[in-house]
Amino acid sequence: MNIGIANDHRGYELKQKVTNYLTKKGYNVINYGTDSKENADYPDYAFKLCEGITQNEIIYGIAICGTGIGISIACNKVKGIRCAKVCNDKEAKLCRLHNDANVIALNSSMNILEVKDILDAFLTTKFSEEDRHIKRIEKITKYEEKNER
Repeated sequence: MNIGIANDHRGYELKQKVTNYLTKKGYNVINYGTDSKENADYPDYAFKLCEGITQNEIIYGIAICGTGIGISIACNKVKGIRCAKVCNDKEAKLCRLHNDANVIALNSSMNILEVKDILDAFLTTKFSEEDRHIKRIEKITKYEEKNER
């Protein structure tokens, strides 16, 4: 499975740890982020990551910046992306189960042990496909399409 990862300068170190973890678990990790600690703008990398999803290069994305907030906002500007800024494995599971999220955003100061639990929950949880969740996602998609004109 192809997983994308994007980061700004503050997310560089966590990206390295996440990439190592996912590679050891057998995932093919595609890097869309910066490879240094030099100041970099998270929107540039968020857009590349999300275009990877919309162009079917990757299935899911992991986005990392200082707080996880800015990069999640940028990701959610790309049509078809449902990015959830998550802080724990419960949120990671629920964003897949209820929202069919295809990207998660993390803050760069998270402990790698917590992040491993988050990644495992996100990558192994399937969308519930319950009618109420499908209906809500369809509303978001319709609004997104209406406002792209």
